[in-house]
Amino acid sequence: MSTLSVISVIDDDASVRAATNNLLSSHGYMVHTFASAEDFLQSAHPDESSCVVADVQMSGMSGLDLMTHVRTQGNDVPFIFITAFPDESVRARALRVGATCFLAKPFAGPVLISCIESALNRRRGGPGR
Repeated sequence: MSTLSVISVIDDDASVRAATNNLLSSHGYMVHTFASAEDFLQSAHPDESSCVVADVQMSGMSGLDLMTHVRTQGNDVPFIFITAFPDESVRARALRVGATCFLAKPFAGPVLISCIESALNRRRGGPGR
């Protein structure tokens, strides 16, 4: 029996959260959505998540700051970053600190699914990207 993968989606744009939730749910993932990094951290889901999809720029804590915080707590959950403001220096920094993918909005659904599958495979010790 396989364990259902839990994907946490963190974005301050409700329409992005809804669309991403629908996409991931239709692919069989259990999805939890959060309007902010702080909401995610205050929930029980940081430790339950198989993968995190987070916006880079949010009010309050940014996606990159969230990943740094989660790592300092000893959690190596894979992170995929999405952003409406793609910047090469931010992309390079995100990938340097261990992000699985860095996607510009709007992104194609199959690209996000591929990133998630890659992240989950690597976490399980399977093949990487």
